[in-house]
Amino acid sequence: MVSGKNAQSSDWLRRAMRCFDATIVFASACGVMWLVPYVDIDNSDYLFLTLIGSLLFPAMGEFLSLYQPWRGRSLYTMLGVYTLTLAVTIVLLSVLLTLLQSVHIFSRMWMGLATLAVLVTGNATRVALYLYLRHMRASGRNLKRVLLIGHATNVELLEKRVIDTPHAGYVVMQRHIDSQDKRFLVTTRQLAKENIFQRDFDEVWLGYPLSEGDRVREIMALLAGVPATVRYFPELPDIRLLNHRITQVAGLYTLELNYTPLTGPMRIVKMLEDRILGLALFIAFLPVMLVIAGIIWWQMGRPIMFKQERHGLDGKCFRIYKFRTMQPHTSSEVHQVAHGDQRITRLGAFLRRTSLDELPQLYNVLQGRMSLVGPRPHAMDHNDHYKDHIDIYMQRHRVKPGMTGWAQVNGLRGITEDVKLMQKRVEFDLYYIERWSLGFDLKILAMTLTRGFINTQP
Repeated sequence: MVSGKNAQSSDWLRRAMRCFDATIVFASACGVMWLVPYVDIDNSDYLFLTLIGSLLFPAMGEFLSLYQPWRGRSLYTMLGVYTLTLAVTIVLLSVLLTLLQSVHIFSRMWMGLATLAVLVTGNATRVALYLYLRHMRASGRNLKRVLLIGHATNVELLEKRVIDTPHAGYVVMQRHIDSQDKRFLVTTRQLAKENIFQRDFDEVWLGYPLSEGDRVREIMALLAGVPATVRYFPELPDIRLLNHRITQVAGLYTLELNYTPLTGPMRIVKMLEDRILGLALFIAFLPVMLVIAGIIWWQMGRPIMFKQERHGLDGKCFRIYKFRTMQPHTSSEVHQVAHGDQRITRLGAFLRRTSLDELPQLYNVLQGRMSLVGPRPHAMDHNDHYKDHIDIYMQRHRVKPGMTGWAQVNGLRGITEDVKLMQKRVEFDLYYIERWSLGFDLKILAMTLTRGFINTQP
């Protein structure tokens, strides 16, 4: 049975990856043991701790979905989950050693270098394997065979997506075009009977609009005896999906049209990312912020900080902090800064150009009102203006605003002189929200170091 073989193969691969990760943890820690001075390699305590870590890591990986199928997952997501799994493992080992009062037995240098070795080795091997699998699938191996069922236009669209993404590893084997009559149901029933035990496809993809739910239900009933994965690709031309998923509410199935991955446990992951990295960055940049504050006080006097109300998560208001870059003014209306704006001081121009004026927002992150990564918060007057011109504009506030974001590292920042430019920025923000992952955040933070600080806009 084809699907049975695929399921067995998937289970075998999961077990192999768990053993592979356990081996990496054990080998890396033992390897570092040979390199670090003053570590007794014959000490059974070190070997025992290494063994516990090598067994604990794959257990935590299973809990955090590290061993889910790679097909369709981004590389950054997988690397982020691997890094998170290692961090959780280290925290649990630290708690264990603290409870046993055994922390003093082990070399701090060994523990730090062993953790780094596992992180680098594990991620490097995953990158190599991921790229190899993409290459292998693009060359026609390790493919999932697909049967397409639906209207001609929907089937053509699905087939085009398969052709355009060869690295995803899918190939269309059959097309079953719905003629919208009873004869089609008869042929579908016959197709199902012929493919119960053996078939030349691994998955069935259905392409129908939401308005034809009865038709989908009929086809699903006919395919119930075929032990293959069935996926429904609804045609939603008139709905802008932020993201979507199937959930149960009050015992009924519902299609959630603006779902974001930043819910439940993943919101906790995001919170830990903000608090841990945010605190580290706040401490690292604190001397710089003190120097900037002193120079502003010396050259421009008080106030040192610029404070303004902005919309945050779910549209709730919070106070954002920046270093003051402009001469004081009393206008109640928000005038967007333009090129050659006379209100900006020479020091302020430098701070804006290097984005150093935004460093105080690290305090907003530690408050829990902002994230390190997310859609940039706009002035409230601008929100009030653009929400009436861009239908999906306020969907940006489904998550916390960020100090940096996917739009910013792609050059969409600064002044917005027309609605089309803002529309493009919003599209980038929603792309981030829809595809959020820890790995995606780490990618944006890394890109910020090379692209995000220097700002050519006022």
